[in-house]
Amino acid sequence: MKIEELKAQLALPVIVSPMFLVSGTKLVVECCKNGVLGTFPSLNGRTEQDFENMLVEIITELEKFEKETGTKPAPFGVNIIVNKTNPRVMSDLQLCMKYKVPVVITSLGAVKEVVDAVHSYGGLIFHDVIKKRHAQKALEAGVDGLIAVSAGAGGHAGLANPFALVSEFRSFHKGALVLAGAINSGADIAAAECIGADFAYMGTHFIAAEESLAEADYKEILVESGIDDIIYTDAVSGVNANFLIKSIERAGVDLSQKKEEDFSKLNANNSKAWKDIWSAGQGVTAIKQIRPAKAIIADLKKEYREALEKQAERLANLK
Repeated sequence: MKIEELKAQLALPVIVSPMFLVSGTKLVVECCKNGVLGTFPSLNGRTEQDFENMLVEIITELEKFEKETGTKPAPFGVNIIVNKTNPRVMSDLQLCMKYKVPVVITSLGAVKEVVDAVHSYGGLIFHDVIKKRHAQKALEAGVDGLIAVSAGAGGHAGLANPFALVSEFRSFHKGALVLAGAINSGADIAAAECIGADFAYMGTHFIAAEESLAEADYKEILVESGIDDIIYTDAVSGVNANFLIKSIERAGVDLSQKKEEDFSKLNANNSKAWKDIWSAGQGVTAIKQIRPAKAIIADLKKEYREALEKQAERLANLK
């Protein structure tokens, strides 16, 4: 598959990001049914067999949807952590090859052998990066596209302004570019395209989807939170990431009483990153309620269309 083919199969230029312990089969299927690319981490299947079962369920449900409606769903994707700490890299990759997963997203390492394996069956491979050096290494490995993770994104985000990051990447990369970082509305999607991205990468907004695997309390905290309720720190997972302050406080750390971050109680309480300490991006400010993924995407389509219409009006009036 080529990038142009992928775009043609999407109702919106949106990739719903793979979120650890959050993106399950129901969320992926609903996203694809409604025209955006749904993804999930292979490690959301606790074992190789669980991962394979997830692949089979997604493929079966999407084939059933196409047969019943006559509408071709959007493709789906899988995220593989390419790192020495992940013993399942090769086995999960082999399953992606077996089921011809349309899009593979790699993190924490761009390896040519992995890229070649995905290309061997016609799949596309994207790699998420926060810096120029990492982006160039990924391109050297042969990836089809870069995911530019800018400031404000959920999970392991970078610190670069999205305008600056896209501009820098575009100075040496003319291929597919995905922008991540607090993208919440259809207007945001259009804005990402205007500054040079081909796709928008959305995660936090879909944590609050009814179909996500996030706990009810996690979703409620998202609805209640704003930008000031997010903290960017390496003290939780060892790598800088954005986390919900309220989830840290639930684990016994009162950040309001400390001049410096003190997360020692997290270990004492056996609190774990992602499972007990929840991640979110600065985009929480736009989340007002818990809704089905279909409703979220419907609003995105409406907002995107309105944004393009406004741009067309401005272009027509440009002197």
